Amino acid sequence: MKRAFDIFASFFGLMGLFPILLVVTVLIKLSSPGGAFFYQTRVGRGGKLFSIYKFRTMIPEAEQRGDKITVGNDARITPVGAFLRKTKLDELPQLMNVLKGDMSIVGPRPEVPEFIAEYPEDVRELILSVRPGITDTASIEFSDEAGLLEGKSDPRQAYIDEILPMKAKHYVRYVETQSFTGDLLIILATLNKVFKQATEQG
Repeated sequence: MKRAFDIFASFFGLMGLFPILLVVTVLIKLSSPGGAFFYQTRVGRGGKLFSIYKFRTMIPEAEQRGDKITVGNDARITPVGAFLRKTKLDELPQLMNVLKGDMSIVGPRPEVPEFIAEYPEDVRELILSVRPGITDTASIEFSDEAGLLEGKSDPRQAYIDEILPMKAKHYVRYVETQSFTGDLLIILATLNKVFKQATEQG
């Protein structure tokens, strides 16, 4: 049922949101040089690597000019990118990942290889036993992750020492208790969070 729901939701989501996706693409292209999309290698179910799709929110070659961790008002973030991050619109292209089968609508957020390696082996295997998702309870709690890392002398290490363990608890709880009803509740909570952030941004 979960995969059937993912296919249905991602397909009709992409169709229904196409006008928004088109507008965002144009805004990114007009506001800064470079492509409209950002691709990054993440770790999926069973440890399989895949390319995650996002709208580009930073200057071109941002990863070559700094860490994979984004902190506070990162100078690499474009003006349009700041809005996309605040409203989570930058995540919409991941519906293509869901349709392809790399991801699910709800599930543990996929990490880059260097950070997934920081989990204890048993925790890592449990987390990677399911498809990663666009949203989950950790995404809701850490919706302002960049702000939490702002002011840290070593943001990367702070992410590993402070945030990753808390995320892991969310991920393990999700894998152990997942249900279709639970997924629907997480989706509703995510939409509520995004609506509040968009209202505050406005």
